[in-house]
Amino acid sequence: MSQIPTPESVDANWLTEQLNRNGFAVEVASFEQKRIGTGQIGMCFRYDISYKGDAGNAPASLVGKFPSDDPSSRATGVQLKNFIKEVKFYQELQSKLSIATPKCYYSEIVGEGPDFMLLLEDLAPGEQGDQLRGCSTETAESAILQLVGLHGPSWNNRELMGIEWLGEPDPEAASMVSGLYQMVLPGFLERYGDALDDDQKEIISAFGSSEKIKQTQLTDPFSLIHIDYRLDNLLLKPTNSGIQATAVDWQSITLGNPMTDAAYFIGAGILKDERRAQEQNLVKTYHEALTDFGITDYEFDSCWQDYRRASFAGFSVTVVASMLVQQTERGDQMFRAMADRHSQHALDLGASEFL
Repeated sequence: MSQIPTPESVDANWLTEQLNRNGFAVEVASFEQKRIGTGQIGMCFRYDISYKGDAGNAPASLVGKFPSDDPSSRATGVQLKNFIKEVKFYQELQSKLSIATPKCYYSEIVGEGPDFMLLLEDLAPGEQGDQLRGCSTETAESAILQLVGLHGPSWNNRELMGIEWLGEPDPEAASMVSGLYQMVLPGFLERYGDALDDDQKEIISAFGSSEKIKQTQLTDPFSLIHIDYRLDNLLLKPTNSGIQATAVDWQSITLGNPMTDAAYFIGAGILKDERRAQEQNLVKTYHEALTDFGITDYEFDSCWQDYRRASFAGFSVTVVASMLVQQTERGDQMFRAMADRHSQHALDLGASEFL
């Protein structure tokens, strides 16, 4: 199979070839394929594999990731560079980081997509986090500590600047996102405004028209950031030492302020009362781990200020993505929850002063 596989074209011979290429001297006899996950830009399938003869330590199952079968979602994935970002993450960045991610057995893309495929480690029995249900403080702490393995190794690394597919803040990008945000905002409020109080709708609208909050250049501190670091993009597995959180869906990775990921996760993933009670402790836990990693020139007061400003991190993802991807019942529930939690997060932290 010379071309990038599709869900219909993956066969036993191709899986055998990829496993052999990754050091497993096995032959796939057959496999069962089942669609899994709730992704809106990409779609995933699990392959439960049967081998001929002794399988040794070869994986019992793998996960294939492909572009969505919805035309508008595929177009969005190309426009926002989602597909090339994720493939390049596995090809060029994964090995340089210590954040928990699935092993990658195959990664290819045509141009910037939409045609691509990833063949990844199956992290079962780990379970996908549930954005709607939220998570415990224990799970949140595990997720926040994993971020140090993304941010620490790339902290203020200027060798990452100027990589076209990775991207970084610049005036043109900021203007494009701002324009897109304001263009889709009326439709967003019409669709999801019933889930919001007036002050929440007001701050969502004010964010879109604010010139002060736009990040038009990369400033210290910066690092690689996931951008969409939330429960639906984590696989969670209980261990003897607690919850293991593994990050998937690297379709938005870029350079920016590291607190973007922390604020986005805490604001979206923890129910509001729990978040209000625990967020400062969680940010302190992150900061202490970052210091232990060796980042010693970032005081907690600066970290907390960046966290407050980053409470807006979920606004663009919520407003823009919700109006560009295929509309689904669960998607609507998720975007309502995100709009409610992110806007209240910014209000609770007094982040209006930054607008």
